Amino acid sequence: MSVTGFFLIDKPVHPTSHDVVDVLRKIANERTVGHAGTLDPLASGLLIVAVGREFTKQIDKFKNLDKVYEAEITLGQTSNTYDGEGELTLTSGRCPSDKEIKKVLQQFVGVYSQLPPIFSAKKIHGQSAYKLARQGRSVELKPALVEIYDIDLIDYHYPKSTFSAKVSVGTYIRSLAHDIGKQLGTGAYLSGLRRIAIGEFSVAQAINLNELQSAADLEKGRMRGVV
Repeated sequence: MSVTGFFLIDKPVHPTSHDVVDVLRKIANERTVGHAGTLDPLASGLLIVAVGREFTKQIDKFKNLDKVYEAEITLGQTSNTYDGEGELTLTSGRCPSDKEIKKVLQQFVGVYSQLPPIFSAKKIHGQSAYKLARQGRSVELKPALVEIYDIDLIDYHYPKSTFSAKVSVGTYIRSLAHDIGKQLGTGAYLSGLRRIAIGEFSVAQAINLNELQSAADLEKGRMRGVV
């Protein structure tokens, strides 16, 4: 017998979002499984997963919800992918103060024009930008308007700085990290990311992927009262 519904999963670092889908297929004994809002392998946190055709048909209603992240950036270097997986380049040894970082973070609150990373899933003439970039081909992406509702410094010990941000759909935290580094004049790349919330749904309600062994475990992450 299969288990169906919407489930809140806490994805650890390393597995892909597709890996999460594969795990739920086996545990729920259900082939039709999908997720809302991909998390990169280096990111952890909340993933909403739909199990069963009745629920995967409704998954789009979660895709446009605001999201909350905790992000760690590393100052003094840039990355061609805007994260730790790319080619790193030393840019500055300057150590900005807490006050300076807080001031720069607040400059991003509101609507701003953000350029997506060239190593992203954005489509260019039907092909993913990251595939073209890996082939060494020219990639030209257009900036998009995104909104940062709130951003706050959590911790700072040079070169690492951690902040929380509530953002609109379509916001690339990798690009935000890169732009913060540019504004600081030090350069920066995203070195850690955790998604804390999607709309009203919190990672605190989720079941950790590593704890999923059976359908009974999966039930702990069920989204109640959502149809």
